[in-house]
Amino acid sequence: MPRTSPLPKAELHLHIEGTLEPELAFTLAARNGIALPYPTTQALRQAYSFTDLQSFLDLYYALMAVLRTERDFADLMAAYLERAAEQGVRHAEIFFDPQAHTARGVPIGTVIDGLAGALEKEGGRHGISGGLIMCFLRDEPAESALETFEAARPYFGVITGIGLDSAEVGHPPAAFREVYERAAAAGLRRVAHAGEEGPPAYVREALDVLGVERIDHGIRSLEDPELVARLVREQVPLTVCPLSNVRLRCVSSLAAHPLPRMLAEGLRVTVNSDDPAYFGGYADDNFAAVRAALPLTGEDERTLARNSFLAAFLDHDEPRRARLLAEVEAYDVG
Repeated sequence: MPRTSPLPKAELHLHIEGTLEPELAFTLAARNGIALPYPTTQALRQAYSFTDLQSFLDLYYALMAVLRTERDFADLMAAYLERAAEQGVRHAEIFFDPQAHTARGVPIGTVIDGLAGALEKEGGRHGISGGLIMCFLRDEPAESALETFEAARPYFGVITGIGLDSAEVGHPPAAFREVYERAAAAGLRRVAHAGEEGPPAYVREALDVLGVERIDHGIRSLEDPELVARLVREQVPLTVCPLSNVRLRCVSSLAAHPLPRMLAEGLRVTVNSDDPAYFGGYADDNFAAVRAALPLTGEDERTLARNSFLAAFLDHDEPRRARLLAEVEAYDVG
């Protein structure tokens, strides 16, 4: 397969709210009678200049106000899947933040029905399999996470797993032990953001206290050689987001990104887009960016793509995983 199409890949670290492009934000704002504090889409794009994670989150949550109805969430998902298909995504495990919507008076069923319905319909149309991962906001009380978890029980048939996101510093994973125990008992998969702005100790907590199966980000794990050895030994996937890391000042530049070292260490690292509308690139855009900035070979790219399917929660459909891995092996990385 020549490089006339993107390398097949899975997207494992993607916040659906972070795919809200300015054009869609204005469309939904008009539909719902909401006035945005920006006169044009260009002015909104210019606001995407962040100094750190919190300054990003302030705008991120403010723009969620345009998401009100099941149709809004379905349109958001459909727009993402169309872009994802163009970027070579074959499987997507998609984060969503129910607390950010229920706090605004949007019923949790409205959120999930809109997202799940579009994922099934549009995913099928584009040949993208996937699932929803319900994330809890770590800067909200653990009790809120428990309440959200129980409210979502009727929808566990369409929810793949749970995650932990939002502002990391000062919010260690261990506070959410109980909700992760409930998720494990319910048969849900478990992931968590750790080791992006927070220290390597947060990665250990996520593994040992929450029992997570994947670490989202994890770039600061490299500061702890014993932790790196464990991650390699246990082949714990790390869902790294290069453009996001640079935009949020977690890494000084793409040229300084630790991705080559992570590969050299034998970590099961993957490349993902995080919040692509805000950070300047979807899945294959991240691949292209690291290809241009870092000393990666074509085989390194193949390894990243292979890792994404190995790390995906496709245990229920091993024949599909095998087909996707075969696509990766057949792809001409040049």
